Amino acid sequence: MKYRTLAKTNQKVSEIGFGVWTVASPWWGVKDDETGIRLMRKALDLGINFFDTADNYGNGKGETLLRAALGERRDEIVIATKFGYDWYHNERKGQQELPQDFSPAYIRFSVEESLKRLGTDRIDLYQLHNPRIDTIRRDDTFETLEALRREGKVLHYGVALGPAIHERQAGEAVAAMKERGCASAFIIYNLMEQMLGPTTFAAAREAGASVLVRVPHASGVLEGNLTKDTTFDKNDHRSFRTKTAEDKRKWLDEGLRKVEKLAFLTRERTIAQAALRFVLAEPTITSVFPNIYGDDQLAEFAAASDTPDLTAEDLSKVDDLVKHDFYLEPVTTNS
Repeated sequence: MKYRTLAKTNQKVSEIGFGVWTVASPWWGVKDDETGIRLMRKALDLGINFFDTADNYGNGKGETLLRAALGERRDEIVIATKFGYDWYHNERKGQQELPQDFSPAYIRFSVEESLKRLGTDRIDLYQLHNPRIDTIRRDDTFETLEALRREGKVLHYGVALGPAIHERQAGEAVAAMKERGCASAFIIYNLMEQMLGPTTFAAAREAGASVLVRVPHASGVLEGNLTKDTTFDKNDHRSFRTKTAEDKRKWLDEGLRKVEKLAFLTRERTIAQAALRFVLAEPTITSVFPNIYGDDQLAEFAAASDTPDLTAEDLSKVDDLVKHDFYLEPVTTNS
């Protein structure tokens, strides 16, 4: 496992991180706590020391599971968590966003609750969870974060942008890093979804900040285990991507055809590892968080850190494919 320094800190974090959302939410496939705890422990044994969670993952479950798995090894890991959704006073319905609260009082309440659930005296990276630009421009929000940093309860702070990818998030990332001095911006970025990349990377270079990446496998299309016959459980997060079965099938078919175009990246690695190496080719990216929900998958993703970098020729071919929408031809069927 290779390590990079989280910007504005002296913390070395693994290139491959562990997103606790996959073991704390019903939308991912890890159904029992024992499996989640085992996966997090195995991840650390494989060299993954950067764990990202949020206070609203499973209504606190993400943080308590992380403590159960690695609380006794706290000094070996870097913990990132998030705040801002008021799940304490509101019930979530499906994937509908909860009301947000970034007021000083709510931030102080949230950090104390997270510290208790995590069983720690400090949070290494405290992230605003899917803030919009009006929140990023709230002075009282960032004055509170600075106060918590001075108190030692929060070592560094950043923004995690979402929930789904949207072009406005590039502007939010710029404002967070350049106007507010955030240590990091957490975005969606992968071989197939690169709209946030150029603007965010340029701002990170100028501000001396880090970029963190989630969804590097384009919701599983780049993991190498989906086929045209794959179906998703009604509770699977991918079942919420599209409204109709026809749209869902089109999304999967187009994704798989794009994967075929990327076969040249798999000479020395799997397609899932190639997707991670592509993300890590950008110098401002400090760590990437794939969706982990199985032992073999965890081992494959962790090993990606030690596979060869993509070559300049590889990256040039990818850029050409993206610019031309992967040269997708019309779908044809045999009658």
